[in-house]
Amino acid sequence: MALSKTQVQGSATLQEILSQPEIWLASFDELRKNSSLQDALAEAGSRNEWLFLGCGTSFYLAEAAAASWTLLTGQRARALPASEPLLFPDLTLARSVGLQAVVISRSGRTSEALRAAHLFSREYRVPTLGLTCASGSPLEEACDRTIQICVADEKSMVMTRSFTSMLLALQHLAACRIADKSFPASLEAMAAHFSRQIRPLADRIEAFVDEHTFADYVFLGQGPFHGIAREASLKVTEMSCSYSQVYHTLEFRHGPKSIVGPDTCLTFFLGDSGSQTETEVLSEMKELGGVTIAVCNHSNDAIRRSADFVFELGLAVPELAVLAPFVVPAQLLGFYTGIKKGLNPDQPRNLTRVVILD
Repeated sequence: MALSKTQVQGSATLQEILSQPEIWLASFDELRKNSSLQDALAEAGSRNEWLFLGCGTSFYLAEAAAASWTLLTGQRARALPASEPLLFPDLTLARSVGLQAVVISRSGRTSEALRAAHLFSREYRVPTLGLTCASGSPLEEACDRTIQICVADEKSMVMTRSFTSMLLALQHLAACRIADKSFPASLEAMAAHFSRQIRPLADRIEAFVDEHTFADYVFLGQGPFHGIAREASLKVTEMSCSYSQVYHTLEFRHGPKSIVGPDTCLTFFLGDSGSQTETEVLSEMKELGGVTIAVCNHSNDAIRRSADFVFELGLAVPELAVLAPFVVPAQLLGFYTGIKKGLNPDQPRNLTRVVILD
């Protein structure tokens, strides 16, 4: 049964999406008030390779965090599903020297994440840092040290503000690693700026969804934005049970563009580094008849000509500081598409809040 307007506005998922800028600022305060970040960095010492692990949304968070880590610190970083070292440990550990593992789990109870933490810490003697939104979780026992972002925890099954808040915490950690005080300041400026944009953005996305019906959703991003594109695709799938795909932006030309038509919605995450080249793909997909969404920090005439919907953050901050807000349009797209289809995003089909294995 379709939700009423009052039920939609009172949805826990929607409220948690809209709360994000406020929660980000509260998360920064939470991190400043305890020594968990500095303690974690002190214990990491001379570790020069970072491995980020998670499941589902937490894995896509790991991908965005690993890209951010390398670009901010210059150190090697990579991301894997937490299941990978459990099944193929030789691939995971091949030629790894000075490895630091970071295990991400909103609940701190995800079975594969806990098993991976135990594997690294107890069997391979690799230092482990847990990141969670829960206090007193099993992840704290499994890892050598744990960072908690409790203010970002959610009632909903679908991860929204927990994803963005934990990503910002890991970006903050990377900046602390190199004693960069300007990047955390940019993150706080972004949160304050985005707080004024998020509700008008929600209204625009709701209207866009009301006006369109799609058979396919495609999310495109390069570099640090690819993990954001993967998470965006998952949000639409989870909340609206829609068919969604994700590609590196330029790779979409190499075959997948054959699906593009009027019932295809293509969302482009346009970073500053590759904006000109990626905008050429945006224009090409518009010419093929697709309906296009452009998410960018700074738009231009070429982007506006080729996009049916533009979200422009419009802030003078480093490119990596826009990753968290960039995923929000897709969260809203998934939410309102689910509502349009008569679904309840607070109770997504076939999902549980935590995956716990026997």
